[in-house]
Amino acid sequence: MKVISLHKEEKELIELAVENNRHAQHQIYSKYAPKMLSVCRQYIKDVHQAEDIMITAFMKVFTNLKNFKHEGSFEGWIRRIMINESISFIRVQKKVKFLEDENFVEEKANNIESQFSVEDIQFLIDNLPDGYKMVFNLYCIEGFKHQEIAQMLGISEGTSKSQLSHARKTLQDNVLKLKNYQNGTE
Repeated sequence: MKVISLHKEEKELIELAVENNRHAQHQIYSKYAPKMLSVCRQYIKDVHQAEDIMITAFMKVFTNLKNFKHEGSFEGWIRRIMINESISFIRVQKKVKFLEDENFVEEKANNIESQFSVEDIQFLIDNLPDGYKMVFNLYCIEGFKHQEIAQMLGISEGTSKSQLSHARKTLQDNVLKLKNYQNGTE
């Protein structure tokens, strides 16, 4: 009963926001902005730029809210807009380089027990080359398939797999370096 009530309230809030009700738009923004900033932050290293991207993406959310069909998660719909806006920003900056490597070999991720803070992990991800970072985030965090990533980024499926493999290898190497540094053995 409670889930149905919450869904109904969200639907009514969306309908009000479609009619340019500023209070409803503010409620939507307040509810989702913290999560969506973290989504943008996964792709954009600078927090101020990530905030700008998030605000631009929310403008797109409110402009296109009438197109939301209430099929699936509203949060997921907003998240997709945030991801696309972040990727568009990176493309405009022309910072992304994808290395073509068709000789991809699937690697199994090592299960390394996490002894690092969220900030440590974000630091390691932030220091990946942009191509590696985008594919890693889209695959490992957002759950997209390589075929979807290839279409989103305009690359081949093999390149997507290769970028993920290189990202994982780079992260593993940097985790070991960070671990050795923290233990005082480097």
